[in-house]
Amino acid sequence: MKRVILTGAAGFVGANLAHRLLREGHEVHLLVRPGGDRWRLGGIGSHVVFHEASLGDRRKLSEIVSAAKPEWIFHLAAHGAYSWQTDAARMVETNVTGTINLLEVCLERGFEAFINTGSSSEYGFKDHPPSERDWLEPNSCYAVTKAAGTQYCRYAARRGNAHVVTLRLYSVYGPYEAPGRLIPALVLNGFKGALPPLAAPEVARDYVYVDDVCDAYLLAASRRETERGAVYNVGTGTQTTLREAVEIARKELRVRAEPEWGAMRNRSWDTSSWVADNRLIHTQLGWRPLFDFAAGFHKTAEWFSGHPDLLGFYGRSAGEVRRR
Repeated sequence: MKRVILTGAAGFVGANLAHRLLREGHEVHLLVRPGGDRWRLGGIGSHVVFHEASLGDRRKLSEIVSAAKPEWIFHLAAHGAYSWQTDAARMVETNVTGTINLLEVCLERGFEAFINTGSSSEYGFKDHPPSERDWLEPNSCYAVTKAAGTQYCRYAARRGNAHVVTLRLYSVYGPYEAPGRLIPALVLNGFKGALPPLAAPEVARDYVYVDDVCDAYLLAASRRETERGAVYNVGTGTQTTLREAVEIARKELRVRAEPEWGAMRNRSWDTSSWVADNRLIHTQLGWRPLFDFAAGFHKTAEWFSGHPDLLGFYGRSAGEVRRR
């Protein structure tokens, strides 16, 4: 058992990781921002320790870290990953200043592992699967701030000879994903025999199921013989086009409705080439994705079917996202 601090636990990936850590018997401390929505954590609230603090409040962070004495820190808190999160100042505060503050107070006390969360968007548009050594060309304000956080983690790890790892996540999906995102939209519309508004069919992503991502976090924390400040791509190495994703959804949910391509405009970051080179994480950590997109989509639809209490919430929240 490890004492763990997890930031971003109220988010999609963070909530899945919190559930996983509890199942494996760890002592889990969740660092959440004041006033944050905790609907994903309703079933585990009595089994974890909550700490409220802004990542901008370094003194408060120091108090929390000193009290919790974490051996592992998983830093998943971020702002700007979703299209409706557009506040550049908040992205800098959370993704850059917040990362520096948390890492520095943890370094002052010492730890076994600090796992930072990066983003595939740090690479920008590439016509090939980029390796961790490829030139970074961030294609958004969010991507710029995530790249800055990654670089600081590398610098601080080498400076302090500390086990700090950044996982560059590709397109994670699964239980608790945010309403308004593609996979929940495909599932929830599919239950009604319909399809959501769709962008161009050739838009592609490397979709990686959240259980595989949680495996990567745990491996990154426990395998300590890695390079100081190591960075690993977390993706399947196989891209799925929107056309392919929709066909898998139609088959899984027996949807007869035909897709209306272009009913939703492409976003500025949409591209027909977006896929991970995941050889390094396989070689150094032994990580391999267990789910291809069809298997992961099946598990996601199964989860939604098993949580009818959340379907109404997802419908309301998706409507709020569309109005923004």
